[in-house]
Amino acid sequence: QVQLVETGGGLVQPGGSLRLSCSASGLSLDSYAIGWFRQAPGKEREGVAAISRTDDYTYYKDPVKGRFTISRDKAKNTVYLQMNSLKPEDTAIYYCAADADVIWSLAVSDYPDWGQGTQVTVSS
Repeated sequence: QVQLVETGGGLVQPGGSLRLSCSASGLSLDSYAIGWFRQAPGKEREGVAAISRTDDYTYYKDPVKGRFTISRDKAKNTVYLQMNSLKPEDTAIYYCAADADVIWSLAVSDYPDWGQGTQVTVSS
């Protein structure tokens, strides 16, 4: 089982930026597809960005395209989610997830291993 840890959440004003980090200890994330997901109060968990297990292709859901960037730093064994131009509707708990089988996915059901989440609040 992969132990994932998300950091970097916080309170930010609309239009601001945050960078979330997803790290793992004891194993390399290089061979895993990584997804970033979020869950707002009263809503289902949804995928927002993913980076593929091979070649590091990236994928985004429409609401975050052009504002969020997912990237992988192999030397630090960390996957980042850079979030710019944040909006109040981006407020949620953000989770990273890993899977060694799919090439990439934004489906919750494809990921067996999850972090504990980090709160992102966008408010003035």
